[in-house]
Amino acid sequence: MNRKLRMGMVGGGRGAFIGAVHRMAANLDGRIALVAGCFSSDPEKSRASGHDLFLDPSRVYSTYAEMAEKEAALPADERIDFVSIVTRNDLHFPVAKAFLEAGIHVVCEKPLAFSLEEAVRLKEIVDRSGLVFALTHNYTGYPMVKEARAMVKGGKLGRILKIVAEYPQGYAISALTDKSDGAISNWRMDPQVAGVSNCIGDIGSHAENLARYITGLELDELAADLNTFIPGRPLDDDGSMLVRYQGGARGVLYASQISTGDENNLNIRVYGTEASLEWHQEHPNELVVKYADRPRETWRRGNSYNGSEATHFTRLPFGHPEAFIEAFANIYLAAAEAITDTINGDYPRPQGYDFPTVDDGVEGMAFIEAAVASSKGNSAWTKVEHCASAKPLPDPQIPPS
Repeated sequence: MNRKLRMGMVGGGRGAFIGAVHRMAANLDGRIALVAGCFSSDPEKSRASGHDLFLDPSRVYSTYAEMAEKEAALPADERIDFVSIVTRNDLHFPVAKAFLEAGIHVVCEKPLAFSLEEAVRLKEIVDRSGLVFALTHNYTGYPMVKEARAMVKGGKLGRILKIVAEYPQGYAISALTDKSDGAISNWRMDPQVAGVSNCIGDIGSHAENLARYITGLELDELAADLNTFIPGRPLDDDGSMLVRYQGGARGVLYASQISTGDENNLNIRVYGTEASLEWHQEHPNELVVKYADRPRETWRRGNSYNGSEATHFTRLPFGHPEAFIEAFANIYLAAAEAITDTINGDYPRPQGYDFPTVDDGVEGMAFIEAAVASSKGNSAWTKVEHCASAKPLPDPQIPPS
C-alpha cells in the first residue's frame, strides 16, 4: 500500500490528556494520518478541536453517529480506514458498535466497555464483522515487556509459580490532605460513567493485563479487598487481592491511587521454577532476570541479544531511552499492520499480530467485575468469567450520541 492509513478519532478534544497521547503515538511512525473526528459531545468544542488539529471542517462532526454514517458513505479512497475511540467508559460500546457496523476498523481505549455484558456483546459484533479491533493496553507495547513474554514462552523461567503485579499511584492523596478536589474526582468516580470501579477499572486492569500478557496464564478466581479512603466518593481508590490462576500459579495484585509519593509505579515480578523476572514501568528499558544459583542479569532494550519480539518494536539504538509514547505507538503500529493487510487482501497473517484484542478486553471486564463482587462479599473467593463462558444480557439502552 503506497499511502498512509486514514484515522478518525472520537473524543480527545481540547484539554484531554489521553487523546493527545493517542495522536502522538499514531503519528510516530509516519504510517497514519488523522483526517476526521468528533472530539467532544459539545459540537462547538468538537469544531474548535478540529481547527486546532488543522482538519477539514467538513470532516469534523457533531456526533459520533453522524461521523460513522458520513464517513462510511464517502468513496473508498477518502473515508477513514479506522477510528480511535478515546471517550469515557460508558461510550466505548455504542461508539465501537456504530463504527464496526459501518464497516470501519477500531482502536479503542481500555476498559473495553461499561460492563461485562456490553463487553461480551461487543466481542460478538467484532467476531461477526471480521474487522480489526485493537485495545490500547499500552504497557504491553514496551519492548522489554515483549522480551519478558518471549522468555516465559521459551521456558526460561520454567513453570510459573507466583506473580506479583502492583500499580501504585499517589495523585489522589491531595483530596485527603488539603481537601482539594483533584482530577480523580471527575467522571472516573461517577458510577454512571465509569462503571462499577474506579481504581481497579482504571489502573488495576493494567496490572492484570500485564500479568496475563507476559505469562499467558488465565485467572481462575480471586479474593479482593477494595477500599474508598477519600470520603464522599462512590467508587474505590485502592484495592488489594489474592489471585489463583488456572494451572496452579498464585498471585498478588495491588492497585492504588492514594499511595503517597508514588507517581506511576506499575511493576511486575514473575517467579518460576528456573528463574524469575522483574520489570518496572518507570524504568522500562530494563528487565531483570534472577536465578537461584548465579548472579542476576539486567537485560536492556536495543541490544543485539534482544529477541525478535522486542527488536521488532524497538526504534532507537541502545542507550537512547524509549518510553510511554513509543509503547502506545507500538499498539498503533501492530494494528496498522493488521489493517494494511486487510486492505491488501493478506489478512490475517499466520503468525498473528501483537496487540491486545477484544478478547483481552472481555477478560479485563470479567476481572473488574469479579474483584468488585468479591470485595462486596467480604473478600470471598470469586470465580472469574472468561470469553467462552460469559453470556451477554439483552441489548441495553444505548446512550444518546
